Amino acid sequence: MNKKQLDFRHMIEKIVFSFFGFTMFLALLALVLIIFFIFKRGIGVINWGFISQMPRSGMTEGGIFPALLGSFYLVVGSILFAAPLGIFAAIYLTEYAKKGKGVRIIRIGVNNLAGVPSVVFGLFGLSVFVKYFGFGVSILSGAATLAIVILPTIIRASEEALLAVPDEYRHASLAIGATRWQTVKKVVLPAAMPGILTGCILGIGRVAGETAPIIFTAATFFSMRLPSSIFSEVMALPYHIYALVTTGTMPYKQVPLAYGTAVVLLALVLMINLVAIIMRIKFNRMIKR
Repeated sequence: MNKKQLDFRHMIEKIVFSFFGFTMFLALLALVLIIFFIFKRGIGVINWGFISQMPRSGMTEGGIFPALLGSFYLVVGSILFAAPLGIFAAIYLTEYAKKGKGVRIIRIGVNNLAGVPSVVFGLFGLSVFVKYFGFGVSILSGAATLAIVILPTIIRASEEALLAVPDEYRHASLAIGATRWQTVKKVVLPAAMPGILTGCILGIGRVAGETAPIIFTAATFFSMRLPSSIFSEVMALPYHIYALVTTGTMPYKQVPLAYGTAVVLLALVLMINLVAIIMRIKFNRMIKR
């Protein structure tokens, strides 16, 4: 290879890397602009009363406490459903299932399920949980529907984390007389836990902002009462934003409240992602020790 060819390759490499860097800059710029726009419009209404009070005067005054509490119930319920199912499914696919056509079909199905629009999950939850099982529009129906929404994400993240554990760990454990389940429980799962937790927490971040599934299964436009059981309908932050912007007769009062609610929701999602990063770093350090 002569000098001209080498210089040409170096030039192409610089152009490609510059293009990648520019696209990354654009993505970060878009994120910063979105966060800046939301915070600029909504930070003025944020105070303790906005967080802790009930809405008043047709949601033109007061706070978002019922919506914040409802979102908390839905997120916790969904992760309680989805995390065990997703992790156990990933363990079966990676550690117990025979490699073959059946496993490939299951993985294709999981990947396709991850691409289904969330409104379709909402209609499924309406048909199955609300009507067929008779749960009604409730926390239980909404949490079960949201669990199905994030189940593919948790399965894929957990499966990738388990596959990343070196086979030498498994062989060494089996060689000293441990059973397959003891190997999975004591060796494989601790090593894969950072990736599994990251998938679960990112799933939490997704369901916190989902609107379409809960419209049909859990959310109510306005309520003067806090939920008393898992069969109660609830207000939720994403639907509350939608309701403030699209309904009502005083948008000059409601729109600022919608932006304030968006600030709270955005802050919660950012905090959840920050927790995922911190926990991943912590578990990686524990494994290295």
